[in-house]
Amino acid sequence: MTQINDALREIKRGTEEILVEEELVAKLKEGRPLRIKLGADPTGADLHLGHTVILNKLRQFQDLGHEVIFLIGDFTATVGDPSGKNSTRPPLTREDVLVNAKTYTDQVFKILDESKTRIEFNSTWLNELGAAGMIRLASQQTVARMLERDDFKKRYASGQSIAIHEFMYPLLQGYDSVALQADVELGGTDQKFNLLMGRELQKAEGQKPQTVIMMPLLVGLDGVKKMSKSANNYIGITDAPNDMFGKIMSITDELMWNYFELLSFRPLAEIEKFKADIAADAVNPRDVKILLAKEIIARFHDEAAAESAHNDFTQRFSKNAIPDEMPAFDFAVSDAMAIANLLKEAGLVSSTSEAMRMIKQGAVKIDSVKIADTRLVPAAGTAVYQVGKRKFARITLG
Repeated sequence: MTQINDALREIKRGTEEILVEEELVAKLKEGRPLRIKLGADPTGADLHLGHTVILNKLRQFQDLGHEVIFLIGDFTATVGDPSGKNSTRPPLTREDVLVNAKTYTDQVFKILDESKTRIEFNSTWLNELGAAGMIRLASQQTVARMLERDDFKKRYASGQSIAIHEFMYPLLQGYDSVALQADVELGGTDQKFNLLMGRELQKAEGQKPQTVIMMPLLVGLDGVKKMSKSANNYIGITDAPNDMFGKIMSITDELMWNYFELLSFRPLAEIEKFKADIAADAVNPRDVKILLAKEIIARFHDEAAAESAHNDFTQRFSKNAIPDEMPAFDFAVSDAMAIANLLKEAGLVSSTSEAMRMIKQGAVKIDSVKIADTRLVPAAGTAVYQVGKRKFARITLG
């Protein structure tokens, strides 16, 4: 029982909700490897740290001796998951799905143990379901039940369209659990309806219902919205080491603990000691954040890259040095771009309004000279443009 309690404590680390915990304990007591499922629709080419919150939990299950099934939703990706969407999501082409799926399988093994991971594609059984199978599946739920889902409810109430095929998505995801006979399924908090659908369909098929483990959505670099590419507040797992280091160091001290809980593999006792040492003024929070940055970079690159990124960060920001390497851009003088547009085109800001705000805050420099004029049209030539402490670009106008 002590071993089970220890395993449960590790499993519960960073989780938002477990349904039903008593069922999970009963499964752990069976003493067999559990089938742990995570489904991912390959809707984008790259993964970011927000995706790795759940992948880290899968790795914990692997370390505890359980079987991990990483399910590529190559069929469901062509349908489009409506979770959290306020409009119908355009389905991807089969070609897009296959390209993205290859990238996903390459990247997940930066975290998962490939020798202990089973890769499945849900087209294997969903293609075989056929029209009769689809109708039988659809008959197991009602429109009223589907409209209980928060995003569907809001769209229906506001008069926004809901395509019929969107109602099928939760059923298809749930059927995946039936096909795999999943013991546990992981997902984000925005997937609750879909995850519970798997339990319902398993019960209907005479299977034991899967335990649902929901993980919180990682907050992005802005400290407000969930990490996502659309919000431009993400850290990609394929980002360059120096970029990853700078981004991690930019998060607030308060947000740092959330990242430690959800992204770090350090023991909880060690993290609690960090908190105690900082509270006692025995350790600088910046030094603890450096440990977090180096751990994450080493995971997705290597120890040498983490050390190099640390040294580069220290040189740039502790000594206010301009880095030797940075993105380079060439623009024609005829473009006559104002400074705000130029910064946006170079990727130093996400919008011209952000550029204007950063200029007013004194956070924009050209060749180390602070810029105050928001309407400035830079002269021809090559110069280093800087926004804040960590964004640089060498821009040539000519």
